[in-house]
Amino acid sequence: MDTKGLRTRVLLLATHNLATRSQLMPELPEVESVAAYLRQLLPEHTIEQAVINRAKLIPAHTPEEFCDRLKGATFTDIGRRGKHILLHLDSSDTLIVHLRMSGRFLYVDQSAELPKFTHAIFALDENKLLAFQDQRHFGMMHLVKTDELHQAKELSSLAPEPLGPDFTLEYLTTTLSKSKRAIKEVLLDQTRVLGLGNIYAAEALFAARIHPELPASKVTPTQLEDLHPAIQAILEAAIEAGSTIHTNPEDITGGYFGNAFEEALAVYDREGEPCWRCETLIERIRQGQRSTYFCPNCQKKEELRIENEE
Repeated sequence: MDTKGLRTRVLLLATHNLATRSQLMPELPEVESVAAYLRQLLPEHTIEQAVINRAKLIPAHTPEEFCDRLKGATFTDIGRRGKHILLHLDSSDTLIVHLRMSGRFLYVDQSAELPKFTHAIFALDENKLLAFQDQRHFGMMHLVKTDELHQAKELSSLAPEPLGPDFTLEYLTTTLSKSKRAIKEVLLDQTRVLGLGNIYAAEALFAARIHPELPASKVTPTQLEDLHPAIQAILEAAIEAGSTIHTNPEDITGGYFGNAFEEALAVYDREGEPCWRCETLIERIRQGQRSTYFCPNCQKKEELRIENEE
């Protein structure tokens, strides 16, 4: 597989229309972009006061307990696990944040006017504010002890990081061999393959010439040898593209994946347009209440028999 060419194509997303934010669920590269920028801003800042304006943002806590634990804590580092942002504190706590559909951070002066749907406010030293806004109300925060982080319910069942040493071809082969579900559905299962969302799963399957309805256990060794590097190449290129883009501290969204990303897509959201490889028209089907895009010629449907997961 030409992974260099694949990376180059994905890097096109960083060339224009960078301010347009995708309205889709943020995927791993978007979350990594946000975490990386917060990593530049937050370490050594101390939380002087915390305010929660929407209690459902922190379902595991009362607002009083949550704010009391954060008061006086200093940020030490920012990490990521899958699509979760990890804000590490010197109080031996870690704040787990999931952006979901529309969550975003704002890093502004304390005198700044905050937008509607600001659900959490962290007053920092040096007259700064870190605010969390979420127009669609799906975001989540959970404060856990750092030494118990990997036991947290949000993280404990996640698959290996797709760009880490544990995500090997052998791991992917074993994982897929155990499932009779459609390969596209398995790629979206964060307990099987971490970090892929609807966009990147469709693009990886196209790169490996795999039909999205093929049962995962039926993926051939040759297809697996293409799929594994395709997943990594797409994610690496998207993360690299995000690292070169200037981020507005008043809107830390990783939102460069908007119209710009469309220029780099081979199949996603291109129904009725010609395939870049063969000029066959891209088709769309529904899988698990989501749209799936593919090339019927490059990703041939050969005797597919979808069975229920054991």
